[in-house]
Amino acid sequence: TRVVASVTAANLRQALAECVHPTACIVTDELNVYPSATEGFEGGHKSVKHGDGEYVKYEEDGFAIHTNTAEGVFSLLKRGIYGVYHNVSPEHLHRYCTEFEFRYDNRKVEDGERTVRAIRGIEGKRLALR
Repeated sequence: TRVVASVTAANLRQALAECVHPTACIVTDELNVYPSATEGFEGGHKSVKHGDGEYVKYEEDGFAIHTNTAEGVFSLLKRGIYGVYHNVSPEHLHRYCTEFEFRYDNRKVEDGERTVRAIRGIEGKRLALR
């Protein structure tokens, strides 16, 4: 998870380089910064045009190009912030995003295993708020 200060091609390119494997295919909507932000990925860049009413398109091999999963994850984050935390400071936004990333990644795991994974994730780490 990366929080970017503003959505520019340079900021997105840096975040993608840190988080996404170079052979990945990047799938986005039609925002104009994505083509230059995704240059250099071996899998290329594919997009859907929400402005034209296109929300999913299929390639010949059956690969579905859509942003539905990303939009669903982001809606869970927004709902959590509005419904649970009410207000989040930009200084700590990355922590909230990481929490929701963990929740989403472990949504199909039993409670006990999720607890074990959480404890393993904090082992040896110090929470520094200042």
